[in-house]
Amino acid sequence: MSRRAVILAGGIGRRLRPYTVVLPKPLMPIGEYPILEVIIRQLAHYGFDHITLAVNHQAEIIKSYFNSGNRWGIKIDYSLEKEPLGTMGPLKLIKDLPEHFLVMNGDVLTDLDFGRLYDDHVVSGEIFTISSSERLQQSEFGILKVNNKRDLYAFQEKPVEKYEVSMGVYVLSKEVLEHIPEDSPYGFDTLMFNFLHMGKTVRVKLHQGYWLDIGRPEDYVQATDFFKENKKIFLKETHVENSTV
Repeated sequence: MSRRAVILAGGIGRRLRPYTVVLPKPLMPIGEYPILEVIIRQLAHYGFDHITLAVNHQAEIIKSYFNSGNRWGIKIDYSLEKEPLGTMGPLKLIKDLPEHFLVMNGDVLTDLDFGRLYDDHVVSGEIFTISSSERLQQSEFGILKVNNKRDLYAFQEKPVEKYEVSMGVYVLSKEVLEHIPEDSPYGFDTLMFNFLHMGKTVRVKLHQGYWLDIGRPEDYVQATDFFKENKKIFLKETHVENSTV
C-alpha cells in the first residue's frame, strides 16, 4: 500500500541560533546525518514511498541535498511557501494529497513506528490523529492550596506534574483540508481550537518511546548525544547510500 507523508521543513529556526545561521534547521546534523535525512530514512523504512517537503527558508539548499529522493528509493517533491503559512497552512498548497497522509515537523528525533500510526488512523475512521509523548515538569515553587476563605488546606513542595504534549507528528484524512483557509497562515493550535468548538473528534495516540525536537540549542545537543549512542533504534538496516552533510 502506498503511503504519503508531508514534512514541514520551512522554518527559520530562530530558537536554534547560532547553529542555523548557515544551515537551515532540517539540515542540522545528528551524528553523520541531517535530522531531516534521519526522518526520511525512517519513513522509507516504514513504507512511505512519496514524501513532499514543504519548504520556504533556504529552500534551494534543501532541494539540492535531497533532490528527487532516488538515493533513498522514494519519491521526494517540494511545495514552496512564498510566505510562512504556519503548520497547517502549507497543506492547502499541495493539490494531490490522498485520502490519508502523515504530516510532521522536520526537526523531530523519535523511534516512533510511523507505519503503525498511519494504519491505526486509517482503521479508526477519524479525521485527525495526534502522536503524543508524556513529559514531567517540576514546579520551581511550593504550591499553596487555599479555600474561598483564603485558608490554607494543603501544601505541595515543588510538585511534579505529568502531561501529554504533541510530538509534531500527525495523520490526517483529506476532509481536514476543508477547514484550512487558502493562502493564509494557519497553525495546528488554531485548527485544534476550531475542531473542539465544532465537536470534531481528534484522536491522541500516546507514544511511550523516545521523542525530542531539536528546536533549542540544549535539546539539539541532547538529541545529538543520544543519537550517537543509540543509532540502531532510529535507523534500521538499509541498503541506501551513506551520506554526510
